Amino acid sequence: MTAPARDAWLRQYGTEALKLAAVTAAYYGSAELGLEQQLVRGQVTPFWPPTGIALVALMLWGLRMWPAIALGAFVVNVTLGPSILPVLAIAASNTIAPVCACLLLRRVGFRTTLDRLQDALALVFLGALAGMLLSATIGTGVLVASEALAARDFWPTWSVWWTGDAMGVLFITPLLLAARTARLPRGSPGWRWAEAALLLGGTAAVAVVATRTSLNLLFLVVPFLIWAAFRFRLIGAAPCALIASVVAIYAGAVGSGPFAGHDLLAKMVVLQAFNGTVALTALLLSAIVAERNQTLRALQEACDDLTEALSRLVPDQVVGTRRRDGAENRTHD
Repeated sequence: MTAPARDAWLRQYGTEALKLAAVTAAYYGSAELGLEQQLVRGQVTPFWPPTGIALVALMLWGLRMWPAIALGAFVVNVTLGPSILPVLAIAASNTIAPVCACLLLRRVGFRTTLDRLQDALALVFLGALAGMLLSATIGTGVLVASEALAARDFWPTWSVWWTGDAMGVLFITPLLLAARTARLPRGSPGWRWAEAALLLGGTAAVAVVATRTSLNLLFLVVPFLIWAAFRFRLIGAAPCALIASVVAIYAGAVGSGPFAGHDLLAKMVVLQAFNGTVALTALLLSAIVAERNQTLRALQEACDDLTEALSRLVPDQVVGTRRRDGAENRTHD
């Protein structure tokens, strides 16, 4: 192997190694954050950010990122137990679920720009709700089979597991994809930044108030999501949806507000319904606004092309008319 070829090989595999290490570190770090809200056995939580990180890594860098996901899942679960074989099975399920979700999204032609209505629907129903069924079912089944859980606790635990994995996809994946292409606007007026700050703060305030009262006021966050989607598209709607979801997840974990007085399964049903609605609203409206803007740009470009064509055509027609008139005059003479 020549020196240039060897250097290229080292650079390529060095880059791949860095990507794998970054995914593993991000998986582990986000898992530690998610475990702060654990509800079952210290390892089942209603918000599991690693699934969103894993799915983004697979979509952007390919399925070859699966070893990093598997390693991150193993390192997180090995300290939680119950024993090495169940831990390996849980790590495998945590790896298989985002891989299957990625394959499903590829199958329907998903675009990471999330600028089409079909992309938003695919991420919600295929990437999150359907794709995460595997990890919840396998993981909960392993805990029951290893006698770490009683059989009667299967469905409540499954609901928490599925909710957590789905929430990671619904809120972390769009946020990372939007941040990947976001650019700081240059020359934006001060009121634009003030509007963004007011939007984020208002979403947080309304979500906190709605989860501190027994009245069912969670729907009050929806106007803020609409505001964010129309004014800032996905880069604004994704953070607002994440804020509302995190506040609701905390309320569900401590049993406050609309989650008070319910058992674990009922809490997860309410939480999944709320978070699913929030994510669907944010993603769909952002995609609709993006499609509208694309259509307007296409129409503007078509009008510009037509104007340019007419500007070239009209002088040619004038010259041709003058030539015909001159020929007719000479004929009459």
